[in-house]
Amino acid sequence: MSTSNATYYIPHKATWPVLATAGFLTTLVGFANYLNGSSIGSVLMIAGLVILVVMLAGWFTLQATESETGIYNHGVGVSYRMGMMWFIFSEIMFFAVFFGTLWYTRNLSVPWLGGAGSNVATHEMLWSGFNATWPTNGPGNVGGHFEPMGAFGLPLLNTLLLLSSGVTCTWAHHGLIAKNRKQLIQGLIATVGLGFAFVLCQAFEYHEAYTEMGLTLGSGIYGSTFFMLTGFHGFHVCVGAIILSVVLFRSAKGHFTPENHFAFEAAAWYWHFVDVVWLGLFIFVYLM
Repeated sequence: MSTSNATYYIPHKATWPVLATAGFLTTLVGFANYLNGSSIGSVLMIAGLVILVVMLAGWFTLQATESETGIYNHGVGVSYRMGMMWFIFSEIMFFAVFFGTLWYTRNLSVPWLGGAGSNVATHEMLWSGFNATWPTNGPGNVGGHFEPMGAFGLPLLNTLLLLSSGVTCTWAHHGLIAKNRKQLIQGLIATVGLGFAFVLCQAFEYHEAYTEMGLTLGSGIYGSTFFMLTGFHGFHVCVGAIILSVVLFRSAKGHFTPENHFAFEAAAWYWHFVDVVWLGLFIFVYLM
């Protein structure tokens, strides 16, 4: 097959998308059955997740092989970069919705319920005894008493961990560009280690919240928004750390050159996106 810039690589027998569809469908059906109390639900969910893991391993292994053998041309590289840009944009919109929820709740809904401005009638009709303060678990103290999560301690430590990981990731990239394989691998090891350290610290934070502070998903609107934002971000950190682990493995095998390293670039873009989102979380969820 020609690999000139005038042609575009088209894979043969693209079976991995079919397997991905089967995995997602099995997982979704299993989850729906699990929510409805069916005994087969958990089995189907596990089976679907196994299919997805096999699919990801197989598909990305094929992609890595094709990339390293020089099958892809400039047009494929542009497509990959545009695809990753749009994916990160969709992730930005994903978190924008949750940040919007937090802003709307804290700055509009809670004050309205408390009778702010011209909403005295709303306050009297819905919950006359409600005091509009933040953080709040809502009218009637839904979920019981809790302590709000402070910004210092584990959250501040996590901020330092993620900011440091952004530096080590950039340092690894500079090593790749300079053909310094040792610097590339060391930087990736540090980045992956800092990422998983973040996840571990967040697990300790959640344990403290549930066992000592009374802060749970059921702690009204503050608890639900807190765990929704930090939980989804923690999931993204896990995904990013796994992706970087794969990049580290490929780097140790001698993959990537200064001219051909999109997989590293994509992982680095995603990781820097995760860093920026956490800064927003730290400011708007923990500090404010």
